[in-house]
Amino acid sequence: MKKLILLLLVVSCAQELPVVETVEKESFQQLMKKDYPLIDVRTPQEFSGGHIKNAVNIDFNATSFKDQISELDREQPFLIYCAAGGRSAKAASLMNSMGFKKVYELKGGFRNW
Repeated sequence: MKKLILLLLVVSCAQELPVVETVEKESFQQLMKKDYPLIDVRTPQEFSGGHIKNAVNIDFNATSFKDQISELDREQPFLIYCAAGGRSAKAASLMNSMGFKKVYELKGGFRNW
């Protein structure tokens, strides 16, 4: 009985790992070395004014945002950012609700880069 309770606790804790994790610039840079897809959720105008190398622009404010995100592999970890963190937090929350397994958000966004 004790083993069963312990097993249930371990399984329960494993399932409570956060899907969305907001990380500092240094951690984000380390995660980039793993070649996770990098998504910039700012507008195309903001993106053209400067962005993180290898980022793909998927505008959070576009009506097609959810459709574009839904085409991505939900098992794959993603790195996301916006200008300051507001849109990327909303995008990460949406991705969480859509069943994505792991999303890393850059704390402070591109302004912190």
